[in-house]
Amino acid sequence: MQWSDFKLNKQLFQAIEEAGFAEPTNIQQKCIPLILGGQQVIGIAQTGTGKTAAYVLPLLMKIKYAQGSDPRALILVPTKELAVQIHAHTQQLAKFTDLRITVLYGGVGPKIQMEEIQKGVDIIISTPGRFMEIYLRGEIPAKQIKTLVIDEADRMMDMGFMPQIRKLFEVLPPKRQNLLFSATFPEKVERLSHEFLEFPIKVEITPQATTASQVEQALYAVPNLRTKINFLEYLLTHTAELSRVIIFARTKESADNVFKFIERKKLGPARVIHSNKGQNSRIHAMNEFREGKLRLLVATDVAARGIDVEKVSHVINFDVPVLYEDYVHRIGRTGRAFQEGNAITFATKAEMYHIGKIEKLIRSKIPVKKLPQEIRVEETSFEEAQEMAREIDRQKRREDPAYQGAFHERKK
Repeated sequence: MQWSDFKLNKQLFQAIEEAGFAEPTNIQQKCIPLILGGQQVIGIAQTGTGKTAAYVLPLLMKIKYAQGSDPRALILVPTKELAVQIHAHTQQLAKFTDLRITVLYGGVGPKIQMEEIQKGVDIIISTPGRFMEIYLRGEIPAKQIKTLVIDEADRMMDMGFMPQIRKLFEVLPPKRQNLLFSATFPEKVERLSHEFLEFPIKVEITPQATTASQVEQALYAVPNLRTKINFLEYLLTHTAELSRVIIFARTKESADNVFKFIERKKLGPARVIHSNKGQNSRIHAMNEFREGKLRLLVATDVAARGIDVEKVSHVINFDVPVLYEDYVHRIGRTGRAFQEGNAITFATKAEMYHIGKIEKLIRSKIPVKKLPQEIRVEETSFEEAQEMAREIDRQKRREDPAYQGAFHERKK
């Protein structure tokens, strides 16, 4: 299928050509005609498969040109980073139209965003909380919104946005085209789809929670935190291919500590992003990484969905995620646009429990590799050994409520 097969106008074809999109991806081939035809759609596709353009292009075609001052389409996303990214992508595709596209997100005062809306807007891209905040101030006329897109629906559910989304449904016109896009389709996303989609067509490009085939995965059993640090230093020092790398940590504290180590060892240039960082700082870090000014970006999962950067050579999971879908999203940051990528995961004995759950979700084993002999394996501190033992006890109790713990086993 070629771009010319779609019923799009010359302004959109011109933008597609300038953006360098060679040919439509699977999700685009299947979704664009359905959305142009007014159908309600559930799109399930991995990150990096072009799903944003799959709904933005038909949306731009349906709205066509600036009209009146009230918004006619709303794209809801879970994070500020994703809002900024989709806004940039939509602006790129709408370049040769006069459509007015506004992005709304928290972390900054709403005054400038409200002024943008007052000037007149056709498409709003927003996080749920900021949309409702500005709407309740009487600054968003919602009666003309005829299309609602919920993107990254699985992340929305993980972040607890359901109550806000339900309130939002109440203020939007009941007659509208609804579109839902997600990388995975767990039960909670299915429940959400039942609440606001009528007779949708489900387009599933890959099976549930499948990792991109072009990403080479590797799992290393690492005994403790200090050995993880040694291994990270070894990789960043000895592997020239690690040219543009995202390092994922589970907590803000862990991300900050990894970043400080990288700075101290001069392994960067690097930046760190997590929810405690100011909005401008996060956007600035993302832009620097995208432009190739940074070698390393250290991030928590709050940023995992908002990173759309080509040619990320490696993703390193310094910590194993405990929300298992996040593994799919993390490693989806490399191997984008069908380029090859690498995902390296460090796992302690306590984290191997989560690896088992992740492998069950993705329905495949992550290849296990041996630590290089040059890595200095450190002794596990008493405190860390105790915490890992407690965590393994918690895991066993989760699987078997009758399990009484390692202490009882030793007593016997």
